[in-house]
Amino acid sequence: MSGTNVWDAEWEISEEQARTLIGRQFPQLSSKRAKRLGWGWDNTVFLIGDEYVFRFPRRTIAVGSIRIEGKLLPKLETYITIPYPKPLFYGDASDEYPAPFLGYAYVSGDFPIGLTEERRALSADTLAKFLRRLHEFPVQEAVKCGVQQDHRNLTDIAARKVKLESFLSKVAEHLSLEEFNVIEAYISRLQKDRVESVNVLLHGDLHFKNMLINEKGIISGIIDWGDLSVGHPACDLSVAYSFLPPSARDVFFETYGGADEEARMLARLIAVYIPMLILMQAVDDGNEAIVSEAKSNIMRALSE
Repeated sequence: MSGTNVWDAEWEISEEQARTLIGRQFPQLSSKRAKRLGWGWDNTVFLIGDEYVFRFPRRTIAVGSIRIEGKLLPKLETYITIPYPKPLFYGDASDEYPAPFLGYAYVSGDFPIGLTEERRALSADTLAKFLRRLHEFPVQEAVKCGVQQDHRNLTDIAARKVKLESFLSKVAEHLSLEEFNVIEAYISRLQKDRVESVNVLLHGDLHFKNMLINEKGIISGIIDWGDLSVGHPACDLSVAYSFLPPSARDVFFETYGGADEEARMLARLIAVYIPMLILMQAVDDGNEAIVSEAKSNIMRALSE
C-alpha cells in the first residue's frame, strides 16, 4: 500500500507553528502550550492549554468544510443532545499557513476503542436520540450555510460495491481467512444497485475516531464535523451496525423512530465501507490499535 493516498497531507504543521499562528491571531492564547492530538484525512488537531482544540486543514478540499463548520455548528446547539465542539476562534489564512483554521471548546473523553459489547450497548439510546434530533435540523438552513447535497452519492450501492472489492484486495494480507471470507461473501450478496434518495442533515463521518466516551463507556462527545452534508440518513445510522452489538439495534431504531429495509441495508453497507477506509489508512500508518478496532467494527457490522 504505497504511493499517493487520499489521506496524504498537502500541508504539515508542527506544534510550534500552530502555537505561533494561534498566538499571533489570538494574543490571549499566546501563553498556552500547543500539543498535537492527532490527525485525520483532512485536519491536524492541537490541544491548546487544557480548554481549546484547534483544527488546521491538511488538504485543499478541507478548507470549504472548515468554513461550513464555522457557520453551521453554532446553529445546531438547540438540536444536538451530546456535547460537541463549538467554534470560538476563527483563524484566517496567511502567508505562513495557506488555510483558515478553527478553535473550539475542548470536549473531554476517550475514544471508544476496545469496548466490550455490553458497554457499547449502553449507548444505543443516547446515539439514537442524538441522530433523531440532528436529522430534524432544517435542510434548507444547512444548504444556506454552504452544506453540499449528497456530494458522495451515498445511495449508489453498485459503485460502492466496486470500491469495496478494491479495498478488500488491498487489505487482504492483514485479515484472517475468516475475516476475508465473511467480507467477501457479504460483498457478493449486494445485489441492489441503488436505493431511493432521502435528504437530512448528516454528521457524515460517524465512526469510532470521531466519538468520545466517558468513564462509564457511554458516548459523551461527537467530534470532527468536517463532513457535514445533506444526504441519506443511513450514512449516520451506520453507527448502529459498526458500533452497537446486534442485541442493541432494536432499541436504537425504536428510539430513533424506525428505518425501512433500504435504510438498514445501506446503513450496514456504510458501516463496512467506512471502517475499511480507516483500516487502509491504519495499515499505511502502522497503527495496530486502529487496525484492530477497524476490523472489529467491520465484523460487528456483519454480525446478526
